[in-house]
Amino acid sequence: MSVYLDNAATSFPKPPAVAQAMLRYMTEVGASVNRGAYASALDTGMTALLLREGLCRLFRHSDPTHCILTGGNTMGLNMALRGWLRPGDHCLTSGMEHNAVMRPLRDLAEQGVAFDRVSCDAEGRLDPLDLLRLIRPNTRLVVMAHASNVGGGVQDIPAVGKICRERGIPLLLDAAQTAGHWEIDFEGWGLSALSVPGHKGLMGPSGIGALLLSPEFAGTLVPIVTGGTGSASDSERQPTCMPDRFESGTPNLPGIYGLRAAVDFILETGVETLRRREEELTSQFLAELRGVPDIRLAGPWTLENRTGVISVDFSGQDNAEAAFRLEQDYGVLTRCGLHCAPAAHKTLGTFPQGTVRFSPGWYTTAEEIAAAAAAVRETAGLVPGRSG
Repeated sequence: MSVYLDNAATSFPKPPAVAQAMLRYMTEVGASVNRGAYASALDTGMTALLLREGLCRLFRHSDPTHCILTGGNTMGLNMALRGWLRPGDHCLTSGMEHNAVMRPLRDLAEQGVAFDRVSCDAEGRLDPLDLLRLIRPNTRLVVMAHASNVGGGVQDIPAVGKICRERGIPLLLDAAQTAGHWEIDFEGWGLSALSVPGHKGLMGPSGIGALLLSPEFAGTLVPIVTGGTGSASDSERQPTCMPDRFESGTPNLPGIYGLRAAVDFILETGVETLRRREEELTSQFLAELRGVPDIRLAGPWTLENRTGVISVDFSGQDNAEAAFRLEQDYGVLTRCGLHCAPAAHKTLGTFPQGTVRFSPGWYTTAEEIAAAAAAVRETAGLVPGRSG
């Protein structure tokens, strides 16, 4: 038996309706979207529209035409960062960011875009007042992860959004670890752009995500990919209508069908229900880890403002070896290393050794959490010079 605790990377298993919807597209529909007026082509267009509407309901965004379907969260973040920032601009981010933000910013820095990081505390959270002190006259964007994929700490985005709104600075939110886990209020929080992946908390397939935009942000954002859209085909210019302006090429239609089914499942189940379940499992796991010798938690011990991402540093032994033992001896599947977030590990004091990350999901059971905690206790005792 295996215990899958790597939902922060990719949720598994998925709701059965996800595979069923993808299979239906592959075996019964097969048509492209916006490329025909026959019945199956209209089916794809309606499914894409229903997905956009579902995502807007989920994230409290009022205009489905400004919900762009992307190839995933990394693509969405790149679309926003590279399409918005120009030489001479200044950007603010946090000390907890994933490389999906940091690598584009590093590339843009070589083209004349400056950026600063807002320092975070030992649990990975920033003080919004520290953000305020770093704003410059040329600050044109704030980009930030809603929650850390390493320590699980959640940022106070409503407070950050208020600061940005008062100063007319767009806020781009990376919700890789909170979409489907936490309530997100696009308009209430004053977001300009929200990027989400389909395959994590939304429980959809890989290779698809969404970028939700405010009209003001979309009106100035430059597409980083242009080409055929199935619309305005008489012109060699990229159409200005939404969402076509940012959706060139044939999209991932099996992914669209699968994600639509996943979003329907999230909406029917309720984000608060999903979150309460995650909190129960997280509370159980944290309680069972307390007092275990030779481990250190990277992130908060409390449930307040944290997700179910739990990172453990095994003292006195290599974390990769510990993760290997957890799988080989106990069937516990984790993610070990730096999690594509070296800045976060530096903030949390786990660089360069990284951590072993445990992340339960909707289908994780209390029995599996108990088994994983027991495996951690036994593995922690296997340090050099000890028996057991």
